[in-house]
Amino acid sequence: MSIVETQEHRDLRAAVAALGRRHGRDFDRATLWSEAGKLGHLGVNLPEEYGGGGGGLAELSIVLEELGAAGCPLLLMVVSPAICGTVIARFGTEAQKRAWLPGLADGSRTMAFGITEPDAGSNSHRLTTTARRGPDGDGGGWILNGRKVFVSGVDITDATLVVGRTEDARTGSLKPCLFIVPRDAPGFHRSRIDMELHAVEKQFELVLDDVRLPADALVGDEDAGLLQLFAGLNPERVMTAAFALGMGRYALDKAVDYAKTRQVWQQPIGAHQAVAHPLAQAHIEIELARLMMRKAAHLYDTGDDAGAGEAANMAKYAAAEACVHAVDQAVQTLGGNGLTREYGLASLVTASRVARIAPVSREMILNYVSHQSLGLPKSY
Repeated sequence: MSIVETQEHRDLRAAVAALGRRHGRDFDRATLWSEAGKLGHLGVNLPEEYGGGGGGLAELSIVLEELGAAGCPLLLMVVSPAICGTVIARFGTEAQKRAWLPGLADGSRTMAFGITEPDAGSNSHRLTTTARRGPDGDGGGWILNGRKVFVSGVDITDATLVVGRTEDARTGSLKPCLFIVPRDAPGFHRSRIDMELHAVEKQFELVLDDVRLPADALVGDEDAGLLQLFAGLNPERVMTAAFALGMGRYALDKAVDYAKTRQVWQQPIGAHQAVAHPLAQAHIEIELARLMMRKAAHLYDTGDDAGAGEAANMAKYAAAEACVHAVDQAVQTLGGNGLTREYGLASLVTASRVARIAPVSREMILNYVSHQSLGLPKSY
């Protein structure tokens, strides 16, 4: 992997940055989503034969990072084209690809992703949402029951890709499988979670009460559920890193501009090392995290799922830490102004914490690295 971006990547960055500047931090989500879709940015990672750009996670992460750096990140990009689009493109039936990928690519259709449950936390092996085959008269359909929490954007998406568990007929054990659940499916209920978080995409708790689905709601092979699940989770981590990096860059740019112009005594405050050095450190941390994110995207795009798993977790960890540090230092640089609505930094104090927590906590990433990378024994 070259550490220098291609000209195509630089052109993509410039185009998306220009789009982001036109919308800014007071952006309208639906308008920006529609325009980004029409320009081909939302589906840049999806196959060309289904309306996508034929690129990969490397390109899609650039789009989200640059929108975030302009103050208008689209959180649903982490879910709709990255997780759901990738899973359907890799494992969906031909009918599912034709039905969903063109719309996911141009933004006219969207998907949410439901995996987290109230009592399972980060333990995907404890998921209790179950899917059983319906009566013979249902034509081999499915019946889903369970609960999900912290599902983003269910109210504005056409369907949710739900992680459930089916019983293995041979062993009787439960195995994960993915199902496409339409937003208006009978028995599919949602309630908004009241969050102390400024975001255009809202969070929801879902209840699935005997939700009946046709046989073709199952994505891919019933016996390959775990493989399909992790095929979606690696892109989620890379895109979360892109989201965090964009946010960190936005905060750092505000702080640097302020430090160059704010003058209290004879010179701008940025001339003082107590101000300049922490900003320089934040910049270094962002650049280092971006390199790991690009490595993870490259490994994933070239089919190295195992290598991508390690790199994606590291990228997500590094980007989250860099983002939190950048936002904190930006607010500190601006002093009281850092808490005003005019500069748009105060809301990022809460938002930056999200990358440390979701979609997997930094502690679980450290567990992963200690077990998988270092070979240390598990504590659980």
